[in-house]
This record gives sequence, C-alpha cells and structure tokens, in this order.
Amino acid sequence: MWYFTWILGLLLACSLGIINVLRLEAQETWDREHIPLDPLTQLMTRDTMLGRLQEKVENSKRNGFPFSILFISLKDFKTQHNDLPDYEMDAILRGVAGCFKNDIRAGVDIAARMGEQDFLIALPGSPLRKAERLAGQIKNGISQQVKAPGLVVEAAVGVAEYSALTEKSAATTNEVDELIRVATAKSGL
Repeated sequence: MWYFTWILGLLLACSLGIINVLRLEAQETWDREHIPLDPLTQLMTRDTMLGRLQEKVENSKRNGFPFSILFISLKDFKTQHNDLPDYEMDAILRGVAGCFKNDIRAGVDIAARMGEQDFLIALPGSPLRKAERLAGQIKNGISQQVKAPGLVVEAAVGVAEYSALTEKSAATTNEVDELIRVATAKSGL
C-alpha cells in the first residue's frame, strides 16, 4: 500500500514540474508579445529593463542567489556615427544585439538597449566570475562578428554582481542605479 502513495506522490511531483514549465513558457510568450522593444535591436527598452532589474534585486533578496549585470558600450560610436550612413550604423547596432542573443540564455537572461550606444544584460543566478567570462565572449564576439567598411567595432564591458544575503528590505531604485553605476565604472567609460 505504501508504494501506491509513493507513486502518487511521484506523479504529483512530475505534474507540478510540467505545470511550472508550461507556466514559464506562457510567461515568456506573453513577455515577447507585450513588452515594449527597441524597434531597431528588438531588445528591451531602458524603462522596461530598470523595472526588471528591480524585480531581480527583490528575487535575489528572497532566494539568496546572486545575479550579475553586464554594461556594454560601443567605443567611439558617436564620433564614427558622423563618418558612416545611418543604415550602416543601424546594421552595427543590430549586429551587436545579435551577438547578445547568441551568448545569453534564452528565457533566463535579459538584454536591453539603454541608450544610443549602451546596452545592459542581466544574468540571474550568475556569479561574478561567470559574468566576467561571458563579458569576454561578448566583447570578442562583437569585435570579430560586427563589421563595417573601414571601421573597427569595439566594446567596453563592465561587470557588476548583486548579492543580498543579509538585506531584507524591498528593492529600491538606488540599489539598481548603484549596480549600473558600478558596471559602468568598470567598463572604463
């Protein structure tokens, strides 16, 4: 008789796991259809990303897992903008966004265009070392894959980690701003 209970428990656990996967897929589909995206890169907008970062800070406080962010800025983009036609600059930005999409985990990591030449990637559950490895991959990918005639596309990448094992307060805008500031400072800009 005990094995029937055990089998029933196993079936319940499996069904809950399947329900959770379906819920995550539904959330991802809803996000793709309802989150405002940057029209050029198809990445999240700055405002949407700031809201999502606050959620990540709250999740980190709740579950104790760290998350990291990457701040990526294209070097000399504004000075080169005057030398190239707009369609080539747009192609560069789309190419950079394509590098992100190849390197980040689908449905887990989130990327956004924060400004004309600035991007931000949030890596939930990723410690600083893993984020630094990914930053190197993305930086190399941009310099090798994104090409323009007579132009070398380089990126400055800064990495910051948020870990709140001891804090219990709600996420504030100041925490998110500080995290972005640290990543920006590490990028050398």
